[in-house]
Amino acid sequence: MKALQASVVAVLLAVLAMLAHAEDVLYLYIWNTYLSDDTVQRFEVQCRCRLRQDFYSDNEEMLAKLEAGAIGYDLLVPTGNAVETLLRKNALRPLDKRKLPNLKNIKAEFHNPWYDPGMLYAVPYATTVTLLGYNATRLAELGLPTDSWALIFEPHHLEKLKGKVTVLNSQRELMAAAMKYLGYSVQESDPARWDEAKRLILRAKPYWATFSNSTYIKDLAIGNIWVAHGYSSDMFRAQQDAQEAKRPFAIGFRTPKEGAVLAVDSFVLHKSGRRPDLAHQFIQFMLEGANAADVSSLIGAGNPNAAAMPYISPEIAGNPGIFPPPDDLRRLEMLRDFDPKTRRLLSRMWTEIKVR
Repeated sequence: MKALQASVVAVLLAVLAMLAHAEDVLYLYIWNTYLSDDTVQRFEVQCRCRLRQDFYSDNEEMLAKLEAGAIGYDLLVPTGNAVETLLRKNALRPLDKRKLPNLKNIKAEFHNPWYDPGMLYAVPYATTVTLLGYNATRLAELGLPTDSWALIFEPHHLEKLKGKVTVLNSQRELMAAAMKYLGYSVQESDPARWDEAKRLILRAKPYWATFSNSTYIKDLAIGNIWVAHGYSSDMFRAQQDAQEAKRPFAIGFRTPKEGAVLAVDSFVLHKSGRRPDLAHQFIQFMLEGANAADVSSLIGAGNPNAAAMPYISPEIAGNPGIFPPPDDLRRLEMLRDFDPKTRRLLSRMWTEIKVR
């Protein structure tokens, strides 16, 4: 009887432990492919909790879901301008830096971002550059430049590429590329200059195959398109896919000489999250060098963590399209939010671009 009682008690204790463990869940809303399965498993073992992920494909999707009433996410990974929006809406918890000693690993140039002075709410995790990816073999045969936005905007180049070019289906990103090519800031306030960018895009549009936010990765890797306007991490993936498939061409990517858009994605704590304790544990874990390197090794993202660099392969760490050198960095700008009047103006221009 005593043995039976002891057995029942042991089972009850095990059930209670399982129930307690089941309550330890961290809810993360993040870009797809931003964490490897191995990293998730290591964190779950360390924290004795579960990590549940939902995925989004752009900041607007994430913000719209939250605006529609989604709650319960402990952590988000927005880009700088989306962090600005969330702070304006008073939607974020401040960081408890006492729980984040590994913040010392963040590179000095990321300590005081414009969207979060003093790094009070956001911990930088990954960087990307919006640039040009291209079929290096085909473009060399055609004698076309790969270092300028002229490749996607000038008819005398596009005549050789008709139907082989894709551009991002993003108002801010595509119009920013046009503005940089014209020599203007992506934060320009003069409507006449934005109209100039719109006209530049409309002139080039008949030569493009499509607007694409994702299919360009596969199309570039298999040779269906020869030039893509997109993100550095996507170009890295297309390059690797082409190499693994032993395609008879090489994929390259680089930052245009006129400049481009730099994005910094950061971990932030949403106010609706129920486990800020687990959120801080996760950020501290991801600030360790080997874990921080995960996003660079996985998708070819740039990395704001100095301790991560020894764990990143030289092929990635030495790629100027992923880790821009100082001269390129000076030509990069981050997207910021606009006032309502400018947002309405750009929205009307974007509608005209898409329908014409």
